Amino acid sequence: MADLTEEEYDALDEYYTKNPPKIDPTKKGTGFFTRHKTALSVTVDDLSAKWLLTKAIADHKTPAEIISEMVRERIAASA
Repeated sequence: MADLTEEEYDALDEYYTKNPPKIDPTKKGTGFFTRHKTALSVTVDDLSAKWLLTKAIADHKTPAEIISEMVRERIAASA
């Protein structure tokens, strides 16, 4: 994933300053962490993160789905 240029950063900053995301307080529990109460945030190195994102995009899945599949495969292989 490429870093943003200064111009791209400024454009995004200006856009989100003028157009803040709309939040609907009536939709409780629709975010990732509220839907997955046991979800943990895991930090990985840059190479792993880039590979994971590339794989997720190629497979039309989320990074969490890719990780879940990898873990299940390892569990099945060790059983």
